[in-house]
Amino acid sequence: MKPVERRLRREIPALRRHVTVSTGLALLGAGLVLGQAELLAGLLADGFAGHGPWTAGLAALGTVLALRGLLAWTRGALAQRAAAEAKRTLRDRIAERLRDTGPRRLAAGRHGETATLFTRGLDALDPYITGYLPTMAATAVVPLVVVVRLGLADWTSALIIVITLPLIPVFGALVGLHTAKRTARQWRLLARLGGHFLDVVAGLPTLRAFGRERHQVGVVREMADAHRRATMRTLRVAFLSSLVLETVATLSVALVAVPVGLRLLGGELDLRTALVVLFLAPEAYLPLRAAGAAFHDSAEGITVAERVFAVLDGGASTGGEENEASAEGRTGEGRTGEGPPAGTVPVPDVRTARLRLDGVTVHHPDRVEPALTDVSLTVHPGEHLALVGPSGAGKSTLLALFLGFVAPGSGRVLVDGTDLAALDPDAWLAQVAWVPQRPHLFAASVADNIRLGRPDATEAEVRAAARAAAADGFVEALPHGYDTVLGEHGAGLSAGQRQRIALARAFLKDAPVLLLDEPTAHLDPESEAAVTRATADLMRGRTTIVVAHRRGLLPHADRIVTVRAGVVEAAPPRPDAADLAGLVRS
Repeated sequence: MKPVERRLRREIPALRRHVTVSTGLALLGAGLVLGQAELLAGLLADGFAGHGPWTAGLAALGTVLALRGLLAWTRGALAQRAAAEAKRTLRDRIAERLRDTGPRRLAAGRHGETATLFTRGLDALDPYITGYLPTMAATAVVPLVVVVRLGLADWTSALIIVITLPLIPVFGALVGLHTAKRTARQWRLLARLGGHFLDVVAGLPTLRAFGRERHQVGVVREMADAHRRATMRTLRVAFLSSLVLETVATLSVALVAVPVGLRLLGGELDLRTALVVLFLAPEAYLPLRAAGAAFHDSAEGITVAERVFAVLDGGASTGGEENEASAEGRTGEGRTGEGPPAGTVPVPDVRTARLRLDGVTVHHPDRVEPALTDVSLTVHPGEHLALVGPSGAGKSTLLALFLGFVAPGSGRVLVDGTDLAALDPDAWLAQVAWVPQRPHLFAASVADNIRLGRPDATEAEVRAAARAAAADGFVEALPHGYDTVLGEHGAGLSAGQRQRIALARAFLKDAPVLLLDEPTAHLDPESEAAVTRATADLMRGRTTIVVAHRRGLLPHADRIVTVRAGVVEAAPPRPDAADLAGLVRS
């Protein structure tokens, strides 16, 4: 018995009760097996001898068979109840752990893997509780009872069974060791797939802005295929194990049946005893054969239980192969998308292009009032434009228009006079760097997260971008520096540090158009100062639109416009300090 199995029984009272009840039911089942064999052997022996009537014997045999069916149903119902209670207990403990530590600290912020564990993972305990535990209880009781009865009927047959019986667990253990490793890998791949898929879905806007979304289709497909291959390999081992166990059990029964038949023909054994031996011999091997099959069914549940206790004990990583995804797996290394869609127009030279909104109105499906109403706005090449105004006024929607994430209900978004809808979206986004208010960092290394800005960047270029964004200091202080693997959403970094990683992406991309959505929001004063200095450096020489809720970036703007209730109101091009304070308060 593995340590995790002992811990399961020790910490979950339902499993202790389940094992006790299963043992009692197995003992009762063994008695019914003996009764069935005795009755059936007596009926057949009396029939061949011409004795009768059979009515009482048939009624007794029918009763025993009905009792065995009722016993099997009862065992299954109790097992299902125990499984439900055990899973509920573990889910409650995981939920309590979540409340105590917070979801960002649990499992290094790997929410997808934790969600997989909480749902699909715990369900994998069903075969262990409903199949493996009752079968192991039967294995401990039924063979012993059968061998004792056979010893009283025919000690030679009992001796053969005693000698051959250990062969089944020996062969089962040899194959089972291989199965456990395969199943553990299968579970890790499933957890990795769930975690990565959630990470990709949460980071779709970021992937879209950096042109990496098509590559992730291939990445998810590869991860799903890896899980499929691991599952098929595990099933092949399970089928091999079943073949081995069935072969050993069949040969063992044959070793009993052949001598019994020869002795019966020689008159050394009466028919009734021979039939009892032939009926009981397979029953001695049956629990062990069933235990072998149940072991393979329950192997994933044991792996999940180990992971559950690792989480409850404060384990910070799913270990090993969950982190085997490289930059290619997490953030996309190389484009696999197709060429420009049919009918698109080449992107003009963005460094000298004017960006313009021409009478744009935007409606969001979940809002009655329009997010933007008949907005017209021009941004000149190299201009730094700041957008200010209350929350919900439409500033982020305005940035989404230039990114192409939102299509106007009416009006046009123009790039040097060309409708943005007619441009190749990938080619356009390649000219744009976007730093959102809450940047999405992937569960990959720090270097891979920065390299999202330009996947072919060298290590020296990544470090240079981090220095430009004032991120190199804290990155080098991390346990593994630029190779430190972050949790989902950048778990392990502060808000200011995540913002600087996002700025490093933009420095690395070095795009002529820069869109900044409140880059200093929700930061402490020290982080805000560092991000403001880095952002001001990033804005130089680029056409920039920045959404600002704080005063730090406003002095670096050439022009400030106010957005209120979806309408753009112009402001003085170079406001004084008092005007800046008033704009921010508005």
